[in-house]
Amino acid sequence: MIDKRVKNAKEAIEGIKDGMTLMLGGFGLCGIPENSINALVESDVTDLTCISNNAGVDDFGLGLLLHKRQIKKMISSYVGENAEFERQMLSGELEVELTPQGTLAEKCRAAQAGIPAFYTPAGFGTEVAEGKEVKDFDGKPHILEHAYKADFSIVKAWKGDHVGNLIFKGSARNFNFPMAGAGKITIAEVEELVEPGQLDPNEVHIPGIMVQRIFQGEKFEKRIEQRTVRAKE
Repeated sequence: MIDKRVKNAKEAIEGIKDGMTLMLGGFGLCGIPENSINALVESDVTDLTCISNNAGVDDFGLGLLLHKRQIKKMISSYVGENAEFERQMLSGELEVELTPQGTLAEKCRAAQAGIPAFYTPAGFGTEVAEGKEVKDFDGKPHILEHAYKADFSIVKAWKGDHVGNLIFKGSARNFNFPMAGAGKITIAEVEELVEPGQLDPNEVHIPGIMVQRIFQGEKFEKRIEQRTVRAKE
């Protein structure tokens, strides 16, 4: 078995250079690769194209990269709660490609599965379909979408072992699942790193063959984007 462990996030992101395309898992602030993002901020790498459901919030997650102008283009499904993301998009400082959320997920999954393209009805008749091939299936128009091409996929999992097998927890599975293995190199940061054989094979979500680097993160903040509580009676 190949031991894919690296010491920390700084070692995990080695090889990420200016102008590269990155996939980053998470939904809002749920399941984002916090340690890897912080390492990217410290690395000062720039002109990045980031594929992620959204860009976190102003002072956390991908919002940190936006504040340092390290991201050239965001490919996302919505702007979310990030005021800086909105400001840069409206001012023209940041190139933004908004994509239907299901299409975004499928373009990641297609890349993961080695499928070059697929047809979907989502976005037909809107700006999303401009310049794309359209074909009818059962009398309904579908547009051709191509799988994403990323240099690195960076995901966050609950548990993993030395050979890269991953288990996600609850809703943190989100975009982490289809992005694992979708880039040329997949980096996985985990909350708990165990010895091979300690994970129940029936519970593994992503097999180790899809992961090239893995490390145990530290000091996960796990912020909640919008905390909603019931009023006391």
